[in-house]
Amino acid sequence: MKKLHFALGALALFAASPIAAQRGDEPVAVAGNVRQGIDFVYVDPQMSSVARKKQRPQNWLARMFSGDGGERQGAPNPMFADLARGLRQYQSSWGSLPQMKVLPGTAMKRGATGKRVAQLRTRLGLAPGGGYDDQLTQRVADYQRVHGLGSADGIAGKGTIASLNLGAIHYQRRIAVNMERAYRLPTVRAFNRYVVVDSGAAETYLFDRDRRVDTMRVIVGSAKTKTPMMAVLMRNAKANPYWHVPPELVRSLTAQKVREMGVGYFDQFHYEVLSDWSANRRPIDPKTINWSAIASGRQKPTMMVRQLPGPWNSMGAMKFEMPNDFGIYLHDTPLKEKFAGDRWISNGCVRLEDYRRFGSWVFGRMPEPSGAPEQVIPLPRPVPVYMTYLTVAADRGGVMFRPDPYGFDALAMPQMFGGGRV
Repeated sequence: MKKLHFALGALALFAASPIAAQRGDEPVAVAGNVRQGIDFVYVDPQMSSVARKKQRPQNWLARMFSGDGGERQGAPNPMFADLARGLRQYQSSWGSLPQMKVLPGTAMKRGATGKRVAQLRTRLGLAPGGGYDDQLTQRVADYQRVHGLGSADGIAGKGTIASLNLGAIHYQRRIAVNMERAYRLPTVRAFNRYVVVDSGAAETYLFDRDRRVDTMRVIVGSAKTKTPMMAVLMRNAKANPYWHVPPELVRSLTAQKVREMGVGYFDQFHYEVLSDWSANRRPIDPKTINWSAIASGRQKPTMMVRQLPGPWNSMGAMKFEMPNDFGIYLHDTPLKEKFAGDRWISNGCVRLEDYRRFGSWVFGRMPEPSGAPEQVIPLPRPVPVYMTYLTVAADRGGVMFRPDPYGFDALAMPQMFGGGRV
């Protein structure tokens, strides 16, 4: 790996009150002083390559159309370049249409006529007359597809009309917000290889010399337990890991299960109980613990509960560790069927669709550990991992908008644009 580039100036490092020692394999919430709409937490200072000084967001919308979009020195990285190109294409296509309002009302579809249909035709740049014909149906479907409005059926319902009435400037601002997030990613030639985890798309991208060489689906945090935006160095993997149940889950989950099923719960689901979290902990009989007192909150769970390695383990066969105060890491999962549905369901950590493919890339070849538990396998060299959140993707025709499951776009708008007009 080439020498890591260091950014000068103050970094947006985690600076809130110290976090208590991490216990268990569940994430810790990001501090309130980190504006997660845009800001990264640079856990390892050498991973900040472009976000210098106070990490103040830039109004890329204004800069792009004033001729100062960074072209003089080249785009900082490929994802930024793609979004910048997409912004220009969007402005020259959907952004160039009449930005008039369409009156709300019932859904409009093929065969409809009237004042609102005429407004819709004008709004989408079509000639007057003709009613809701095939041309308008296709135009509405194209708009729905680009703006992420469901099935793109060509029917102008409530959601489509509401989106049109937001106006092109709203969507151009969303592109600019995503450009700012992409701006926080590594500059070209900063690293030979790095990983980008995009919790907006629930995907992971593997970059080799600034070229995306692989894409993989991942499961990321839910709207309540968001995967944070941060940059950190992955240093090792752990084969056959335990899953250490956090004390809060011992109270709210484990103790409740014991009350329902008895201490046979531990054998049935492959758990063991140890005396405490110290290095000198020892196995204890779960019958000696007052689980009812723990479930009710009368007694704090000071013991350690952990799930044994195996095909049932929540960590799967391998856990990829990245030292950080938030307890975030990447790991395998036994629940492969979850990748076919909603992928915003974790407590913040990132579940990998194919840990062997990922491990082969970060190690150079997939290590073959023995069956012993908790085998630490150092990476040949640390791998930078950037965890971002993108709700706009560039494509050949411009951009495609995606949902905003964390609501970060709404947080980012006033950070970049305030309440004024661009």
